[in-house]
Amino acid sequence: MFTGRIRETGVVEEAAGESVRIIAPKSAGSLEPGGSVCVNGVRLTVRDLDDRSFRATVTAETRRRSTFDTVDGGVRVNLETPLRLGDVLDGHLVQGYVDAVGKVVRVDAEGSGLRVWIRPPERILGHLVGKAPIAVDGVSVTVAEVLRDRFSIVVLPVTAAATALGTLAPGDRVNLEADLVARLVARRGAAGGRDVEAVVTGLHWAGHVSGRAGVGKAVRQLAAGGGVVVWDPATEGEADVVFAGARLKPDAFRFLLTAVCGLPAVPCAPEVLDRLGIDPIPGDGDRHGTAFCVPVDLASAEGTGVSAAERAATVRRMADPAAVPGDFLRPGHISPLRARAGLLAERQGHTEATVALCVAAVLPPVGVCCELMNHDGTMAGAADAEVAAVRWGMPLVDLADLREWL
Repeated sequence: MFTGRIRETGVVEEAAGESVRIIAPKSAGSLEPGGSVCVNGVRLTVRDLDDRSFRATVTAETRRRSTFDTVDGGVRVNLETPLRLGDVLDGHLVQGYVDAVGKVVRVDAEGSGLRVWIRPPERILGHLVGKAPIAVDGVSVTVAEVLRDRFSIVVLPVTAAATALGTLAPGDRVNLEADLVARLVARRGAAGGRDVEAVVTGLHWAGHVSGRAGVGKAVRQLAAGGGVVVWDPATEGEADVVFAGARLKPDAFRFLLTAVCGLPAVPCAPEVLDRLGIDPIPGDGDRHGTAFCVPVDLASAEGTGVSAAERAATVRRMADPAAVPGDFLRPGHISPLRARAGLLAERQGHTEATVALCVAAVLPPVGVCCELMNHDGTMAGAADAEVAAVRWGMPLVDLADLREWL
């Protein structure tokens, strides 16, 4: 257990594989192998140490769920050693388990301090209130203000001097952990109600990612059962939320219907549709050449096929390599799309991007995509898509990056 009161700021000497070595002469003397230490709000296990530095384990899971995926040598980090019996509780209770990763969107001078605006996933934002504590990169601070898609903290001069928060800049990502009491209340509430975002967001990479590393994050998010936002500025000027068909849950389909608000469709590799005997719908498709196929329902379903659970089950069966044509009724309520055989090398569309992501995630080449539509009925633009991706804890990747790296 920790308090969010930083003992010192250390410097990453080396970050490689599943370990990180940090120079921290004030903290190293009070640590021991196998013990814990909080680094930028993340609880790590100490492997070995000397009188000026220590090495800690950073698992692949930790990298996926925190900012440790980008930590490199020379980075300044906030350090706290664990509470001991008899220590003064000055700050608030922090476990070192990151709730979410937020993105700094603005930093303003405010008197002698700084006001830092952070955009978190929506599932975290709903539990924040003004004057409540929160840990930002392991530092216990107070929420100053909460707006529709962001919150602010004030970094006082003493905090800026004692931690790495004084160097935050727009675009930086930060680890967030809510107050322990607030977290327990949220979990109790989730037990009585169903938090859609908590079900569908996978690894919680939020906001725009780019390049080969960004595409890798999108692929891993999809493989973990989460959603990915794919932005297509060139052809459609629209964003789609994408899930892997083999991992699709009823809550994910409900999320597409109630939050994403577009038309869910199921892109499939051509060989899948041929094997299942699902034929194209006559015609040239829409103005972008989307290849619509005969809609289907799962034959074994007992309802009408419209519910989120039934539609998700239909998609999962389509993604099952053991599925046969007789498993489906025609017509139905799931609309398959036929991807081009060459995927993104042949056509740069959301259909091909969805299948390419599934293939890269080593999953069956069947996915779900749904256009992101604003609640006023207009299609989401680039800024809308970025806000939505951060609120939902999803990575947003450009279709051009997918074409280049998949």
